[in-house]
Amino acid sequence: MRRTAARAGAAVMYSGADPAQAPAAGAEAVPGPGTVQAPPAAPAQAPPQQQYELRTEFPFQLPRGYVDEAGTVHRDGVMRLSTARDELVPLRDVRVQENPAFLSVVLLGRVITRLGTLATVHDGTVENMFASDLAFLQDFYRQINAEGHTRAAVECPHCAEPFEVELGGSRLGES
Repeated sequence: MRRTAARAGAAVMYSGADPAQAPAAGAEAVPGPGTVQAPPAAPAQAPPQQQYELRTEFPFQLPRGYVDEAGTVHRDGVMRLSTARDELVPLRDVRVQENPAFLSVVLLGRVITRLGTLATVHDGTVENMFASDLAFLQDFYRQINAEGHTRAAVECPHCAEPFEVELGGSRLGES
């Protein structure tokens, strides 16, 4: 077994079979025949840039709540960011091909990861939600998948003052 130990810019090669050949702790290594020179020390790296933490799950609370077969109302949930696959797979669904309005139901069934105490959330769950909750989830989906907001910077046509407007709407039927 061969090992190298770097000290003061040089490397000493020794066999693990004879402990007497191992360099003493704190001893300077002296290059000898058959010794490989260690590469120069890497320059000090710049401090790491601020890490951007990607948030992939977002909590929400339904305006009315999903009512399960037992009559339990589920309002608190979590939705994850959508992937390209999440948006492509529903297009192969027969229900979506027959009725394109069903696309949002199937898509939301894929990205809602938790809803109250339900064991699983699927398109059948979303299909049985109140219309106001479906509209809320559609807006919420657009908001988190559009880089976290649905606001746009605009300018007043009269005074040229810049301000932001919410494009997603906050009430049912608003857009």
